[in-house]
Amino acid sequence: MKCITQDAGTTLDKVVAPDARIHLCAPFGTVSGKDIWGNLYAPLLTSMPDLERRDMIVLTGTTPEGQDWVGCMGNYMGTMIRPWTINGHHIPPTGHLTHMRYHEFFRIENGQVTEAQIIWDIPELMMQAGAWPMAPQLGKFLCTPAPMFQDGLTAQGDGQAAMDHVIAMLMDLCKHPANPDPAVMNLEYYWHPRFNWYGPAGIGTARGIAGFRNWHQIPFLRAMPDRKLDAMGDLMSHWFAQGDYVCETGWPNMRLTVTEDGWMGLAPAGKEIVMRSLDFWRMEDGKIRENWVLIDLLDVYAQLGVDVLARMSEFNKAKSIGPITLPEGQFL
Repeated sequence: MKCITQDAGTTLDKVVAPDARIHLCAPFGTVSGKDIWGNLYAPLLTSMPDLERRDMIVLTGTTPEGQDWVGCMGNYMGTMIRPWTINGHHIPPTGHLTHMRYHEFFRIENGQVTEAQIIWDIPELMMQAGAWPMAPQLGKFLCTPAPMFQDGLTAQGDGQAAMDHVIAMLMDLCKHPANPDPAVMNLEYYWHPRFNWYGPAGIGTARGIAGFRNWHQIPFLRAMPDRKLDAMGDLMSHWFAQGDYVCETGWPNMRLTVTEDGWMGLAPAGKEIVMRSLDFWRMEDGKIRENWVLIDLLDVYAQLGVDVLARMSEFNKAKSIGPITLPEGQFL
């Protein structure tokens, strides 16, 4: 756990190259390294003065292309006493301990970050603030937990076997629904019978094959049956692994057409979209036991012509979004 203070901006200046390309989730866009503090972290710290960063998985590795990356998964946590202002829109304060999952990937060259791909689960925070203006999620809402064995910060060893397993799983997933028989995906072979699939807020968390199929995959593929992953087209992912852990970063790494109804309440727009998904997997007894998935859902909505934050602001017209003063205590 690390407390975040204004001094963190100075630290970022030292470790992030000024001209680094920092790819941020919607609605932030891509900024240069010198602008990452002011655009991303400083406004969140204003909203949560006692902000903490709690890493639960940190992996390092060299991709098959020879690039060195660091992948981090965890939760930002703090007491949200002021609105979080994003592009002129305000997520109301909760007055309580509030959590937001992050998946952050950093490319390292000559001791500095030269590229980053970052998704924050902004919908997760909006839901806690009672300000999520879109459809309810099918999966469970929860504060995403650390790996069961609490070893996400100490993974070691060659992860090639784990990575081969995950990539083979993804290739088999893509055999369906072109082949309408779900058995073609070989889910029982790849996934532990008690696996947890931690999806982004808006989709939610699922348990086991039944949970994964019903709360995510069936509506997802019903709406977008032509989905293609990076290995099937012109998209590009970066893969690396350590021990039982595997991670993938891609900006974007999926291409799909929203042709049918049923996913997150989205209308069948008949429009092709791309998705940014930053993922972590943990293997156990030769099968996938846990999978952390963050999709940039606000970017998905934006590609379909829906500005989620603007819609939230419509609800805020009837809400107080001013700061909350707690009667006792102070934040250090």
